Amino acid sequence: MTVTAKPGEVVASDLITVFIDGTEVQVPKGTLAIRAAEMIGVAIPRFCDHPLLDPVGACRQCLVEVPDMGNGRGMPKPQASCTLECAPGMKILTQETSATAAKAQKGMIEFLLINHPLDCPICDKGGECPLQNQAMSTGAGESRYEGVKRTFPKPINISAQILLDRERCVLCARCTRFSEQISGDPFITLVERGALQQVGYYEDHPYNSYFSGNVIQICPVGALTSVSYRFQSRPFDLVSTPTTCEHCAGGCQLRTDHRHFQVKRRLAGDAPEVNEEWNCDRGRFAFKSARGEDRLTRPLVRDNGVLRVASWPEAIDAAVAGLRAAGSKVGVLTGGRLTIEDAYGYSKFARHVLGTNNIDFRARPHSDEEAAFLANRVAGTVLDSDTLSYTALQGAKQVVLVAFEPEEEAAMVFLRLRKAVLRNGTKVVTVAPYASNGSVKLKAELVATVPGAEAEALAGIEADADTIVLVGERAAVIPGLLTAAAEFADRTGARLGWIPRRAGDRGAIEAGCLPNLLPGGRPAGEVLARVDVQAAWGVESLPGTTGLDADAQLAAARGGGLALVVGGVEPADFTSADDVRESLDEASFVISLEQRQSEVTERADVVFPIALIEERPGHFLNWEHRRGRVNTVIKQPNQPMTDLRVLAALADAMGRPLGVRTARQALAELDELGAWEGVKVPLNRGRAVLEPAEGELALATWRELIDGSRSNDGEPALQATAKPVLARTSPEVAELYGLTDAVTVGNAEGWLTLPLEIVPAMAPDTVWVPAHAPGTALSELGLVHGASVSVSVPGGEA
Repeated sequence: MTVTAKPGEVVASDLITVFIDGTEVQVPKGTLAIRAAEMIGVAIPRFCDHPLLDPVGACRQCLVEVPDMGNGRGMPKPQASCTLECAPGMKILTQETSATAAKAQKGMIEFLLINHPLDCPICDKGGECPLQNQAMSTGAGESRYEGVKRTFPKPINISAQILLDRERCVLCARCTRFSEQISGDPFITLVERGALQQVGYYEDHPYNSYFSGNVIQICPVGALTSVSYRFQSRPFDLVSTPTTCEHCAGGCQLRTDHRHFQVKRRLAGDAPEVNEEWNCDRGRFAFKSARGEDRLTRPLVRDNGVLRVASWPEAIDAAVAGLRAAGSKVGVLTGGRLTIEDAYGYSKFARHVLGTNNIDFRARPHSDEEAAFLANRVAGTVLDSDTLSYTALQGAKQVVLVAFEPEEEAAMVFLRLRKAVLRNGTKVVTVAPYASNGSVKLKAELVATVPGAEAEALAGIEADADTIVLVGERAAVIPGLLTAAAEFADRTGARLGWIPRRAGDRGAIEAGCLPNLLPGGRPAGEVLARVDVQAAWGVESLPGTTGLDADAQLAAARGGGLALVVGGVEPADFTSADDVRESLDEASFVISLEQRQSEVTERADVVFPIALIEERPGHFLNWEHRRGRVNTVIKQPNQPMTDLRVLAALADAMGRPLGVRTARQALAELDELGAWEGVKVPLNRGRAVLEPAEGELALATWRELIDGSRSNDGEPALQATAKPVLARTSPEVAELYGLTDAVTVGNAEGWLTLPLEIVPAMAPDTVWVPAHAPGTALSELGLVHGASVSVSVPGGEA
């Protein structure tokens, strides 16, 4: 029997022939023996080996016999197959055919169990533990060790989220290698030697990595556990369902485990083309929001100024009455939690049922230039793994980051970029006010830029066709920046990618949740585009005038000039939270589709409860334009209503049926429409430059991964790992204003006083503040990236 590596992976000249347990195997040069064995279905026991980590040969469990190295001579002792590279003609005998290998592996298991506690019944890993499995399958029935096992105080918090039971550790170094090689946060390490060796940590520097949960998943024993999951369930009592993360545009595949109709934990899924086997802590742990006492389970109707519980028919009748009274003066605001199917439902509901293009998914600072950019450069594109994808990122010679912090805004993009930097030598250039922690780990070249001058800075960067430019969503508030990015790509041949922060944003564009865009990237102002959609929907006409964007809708609602349909939006998401609250208070009628009580629901006239992410099917469209399937994890006799089903019920009651009410129907209809291939919306070529007012500084800001978002609620251990809330500025600014360890930043709307970090290489005339930190949301002050702010010494005058 001969086994050959998969076609297309290597050319024939790169293949060598080895013999595993007498079976001829052709493998690429440099293949490890443990991988060659896997090709013929032989699983060599291992603990330290992991395909995404560099080999280390720490545990010695994968020992094999090598009677012939390919030169007629054998190796005198068993060898670790996880570090042994195959040579032409090499003969390798595993535990399947070699008594020597089997004895060596059995001896290693016995050695590892000398100090390992036999606490499987209370260990979180029990039932899915490689050490437990191998001890039962190949270990001895009784222990020959009669001494006292090594013990340590337990557990130790190496962060607010991760617990360490040192006596369980088998010193495989998986956790330390992950933190050094993958995430770049080397805050845990192996200390001491021999029998005293253990995982150590720095008390002054907790392991507050955004990716710390991965070390729990790859730990082959129960040494590392989660504060939130510890003692919650046994693995064999859990039901596992693959799904897609709902938090950012990365599209990470997850495994969701539930028991008794409750999600107990989430793990990274195995998706080599997307997140490989990793995910961020927010995607892993932030799933408890809306699972508390404030979850909405019944419709609510405002009666004499007070919200009360109502039946579904009563709530639908009340909502329909309000919409009919508003006529065409209705706006639709959708949030980032929506699947593409739900977003399509809102888009069709706005156009077909309400007869308006007043719909916008951008519950964040935005601009008309951005709407044109999204229609021209983002909408209607398709997945192209060779041109713009995770795979392309990993192979690019240069990646330019513009108004985009990957570690904070799309964590999996950060991990792929770091892999590209370390393994392929990819050069990363960041146009930013200072080198963030993520930029430092990417070894990025900083183009220190005052907020508002990014377009000019981008024009000075050299690039070619093997460059990828990644633009973040905050580019929308810098006049001319998105246009400059498009022109930069056209001029240099670079590939251009737009990466939003939220999971539902990319799908919302394709679904048509923009005032200037119909589904599939069709311009709302183009007659042929409207005819295309009219034919698919079976309607006679659609509105042809560009609708109001989110800010304009809210402005129109003040004074009662507009009714609002709101799905998954918070006032704090907008530029000015107070303005949004005022708009909701004064709107002629407000309908809220929401999962839990919020500032919107408390101001709404009708509230519809919506299913959680684990209770609905659908898809998220990630930044690559790759569909990630959302599967129903918790299946109940009476499933909660999705946004789409509520909208369909409203449409039926208004006498204009939506035509779709399930995720499958919505996706099929959207696919049938397809992408628009006609005239595109022209780019807005504005070139205004933001400049701070005299005596003021330019504000730089972005949202950090773990911030004050309500989606992080219910998980205090995760929230405790958030970065300290502080401001940053340059030494020159600090000296000019007499700043030392704190600064007061603000405008006429109010002030924030924060600890100060002085950053040597920071752009001049700039102060940085996190956008949505707990208790310090800049939307309360009406501030966005590029705004002018005053600074002063705390307690002094601005």
